[in-house]
Amino acid sequence: MNVRNLHENEIAVLESQGCFCADWTRIFVKDPFLPSFIRNVHFDGEVKIGAFQSSEEDGPQKVGLYDSEICDCSFSDHVLISNVRLLKSYDVGKNAVIRNVGSLSVEGASTFGNGTEINVVNEGGGRTIKIYDRLTSQIAYMLALYRHRPDLIKKLNDFIDDYVRTKHSTRGIIGDQAQIINCQSLKNIAVESFVHIEGVNLLENGTIAGDPEDPTFIGSGVYARNFIVQSGAVVDSSAVLTDVFVGQSVKIGRQFSAENCAFFANCEAFHGEACSILAGPYTVSHHKSTLLIAGLFSFYNAGSGTNQSNHMYKLGPNHQGILQRGSKTGSFSYLLWPCAIGPFSVVIGKHYANFDASDLPFSYINEENDRSVLTPAMNLLTVGTRRDSQKWPSRDRRKGSVKFDLIHFDLFNPFTIGKVVKAIEILNELYANASKENEYVSYKGIFIKRLLLKTCRKYYELAVKIFMGDCIASILNEANFEGGLELLSSRTQPASFEWIDLCGMFAPTSVIADLLSKIEKQDISTLDEITDCLHVIHHDYTEHKWEWCCQLIEKFYGEPVEQLSKEQLDRIMTDWKTNRIKLNNLIIQDASKEFDQNARIGYGLDDGAFAKDQDFEAVHGAVDTNQFIKNLRDEMHVIDRLCEKIQKWIDRVKG
Repeated sequence: MNVRNLHENEIAVLESQGCFCADWTRIFVKDPFLPSFIRNVHFDGEVKIGAFQSSEEDGPQKVGLYDSEICDCSFSDHVLISNVRLLKSYDVGKNAVIRNVGSLSVEGASTFGNGTEINVVNEGGGRTIKIYDRLTSQIAYMLALYRHRPDLIKKLNDFIDDYVRTKHSTRGIIGDQAQIINCQSLKNIAVESFVHIEGVNLLENGTIAGDPEDPTFIGSGVYARNFIVQSGAVVDSSAVLTDVFVGQSVKIGRQFSAENCAFFANCEAFHGEACSILAGPYTVSHHKSTLLIAGLFSFYNAGSGTNQSNHMYKLGPNHQGILQRGSKTGSFSYLLWPCAIGPFSVVIGKHYANFDASDLPFSYINEENDRSVLTPAMNLLTVGTRRDSQKWPSRDRRKGSVKFDLIHFDLFNPFTIGKVVKAIEILNELYANASKENEYVSYKGIFIKRLLLKTCRKYYELAVKIFMGDCIASILNEANFEGGLELLSSRTQPASFEWIDLCGMFAPTSVIADLLSKIEKQDISTLDEITDCLHVIHHDYTEHKWEWCCQLIEKFYGEPVEQLSKEQLDRIMTDWKTNRIKLNNLIIQDASKEFDQNARIGYGLDDGAFAKDQDFEAVHGAVDTNQFIKNLRDEMHVIDRLCEKIQKWIDRVKG
């Protein structure tokens, strides 16, 4: 910015308008300079002032500097600074507004929250991560969950330290078109462009990122210390945050309090509290009296009054819990850490035993006679599971061009189906070894009814058959059925059969292990390079999934997929169609319970029984008109037609 010293006549005008400066030679302005836009300002130190509008037709208080104390600051064009008790050591961007603020200052050198260490997953420490304004759920997962690889952790922390040093400054920034209005105390904060802050009580040592396509809002009554807030986030309504990372499009408010926590894309946290959690994408807690503590969560929904214990009154709060993707806890559920819950499971009741159900996905975990009882596979058949898997992609609120967290949404994928395959093996072994005299069998601290072992295994097998058919149908449909058996051949060297959910992103274990090894060996030397590698892995998911499916088919049928007989291919696709339609019918049956007579209790309250159905349908509609159920039925017709095409293709290439 080209600036000049003030002319004597301009100084005289400013002084006549209530302005003061001990040394006017340290005040610099950009032409055209209009002193009428500066009134009742106390200047101190070096101050650079950009241009205001070329005419005064808009009048005062649209832009300009008014009724404030300003020390060591610079201003781009067309800013409005009004009634700020102290504005110190800031570079303010174009069209920014700072109005009715107690103090906004940088005191000493700061990294503005970057590099803050937070203890996630385990409140007692040992899983510390350093937060910064470009942190992703994948890198946070590596830092927290791979502590058994000290060289990796050291390298990651070194990379973060290098990045944090670039943020070290004695001056703060207020970005273009940022707005800070009606706030009390703001100290050592960096505010990027398109951020709106209004009515906060305290912000200290933090960065608030912005995006022109995805603005960020920090609202009334918020207290926050040692924090990072990424673009598109909303923190509002007297939220209290200490040592907290808030990812893209996260919503936190309604008196929610959090300490030593990280919330990633599209999380929502209202009313309750959290301590030392790593909340992967779509973690949701909406209710009062809900405490999330010392755990790993993602795609999770906390029922009202959900609670966990991590202390056990021995060596301190050193225990932790893992709730894998898609889990839910019912109202007033309780879990005693350590505990591990498999994907898409539901926890109901109070559980005082430590158990590991991580290899039994889609389960119900209930409290019966003071012990934890697991029913395998039953959550696979519910409308809630299918609805959740469909709603998450449409509820991705991130609008900016850069999305930090890498997310896969498939309900059936190598990670969850890999768990299903393990679960089948577990149930088979439990059934083979169970005494017929016992009502329950025990597995890793939890109980399963013996008579359900075979039935639940069949539901797990249904999921495997659907996954294999889905993959083949997808390959053939994408190729428009043009080609022969080469369409089904393996395209690359298969990765490992084991997969992981890297806090939102599915990947083969061997692929991630290779990335971690490169970091340790310094073949990768910056955070940007790690990010690039993760994007490649995310992009290659479909290819890796197909390779994994090929391994799965060979595991079940004893032959590579391209060498399967016509009868075997026919069987796979017939099983796919049969089980897809069966599953949809079971889900429709579950959804239909929302329309039965029990669901109509309390309707037609004043007009008698004859109005009950009309009142209910006026509010909820009918089974036959419900869009979710209609979509499931339409899907069955699509599957039927697609299966016919596939069988004709099989006849052609295997005829």
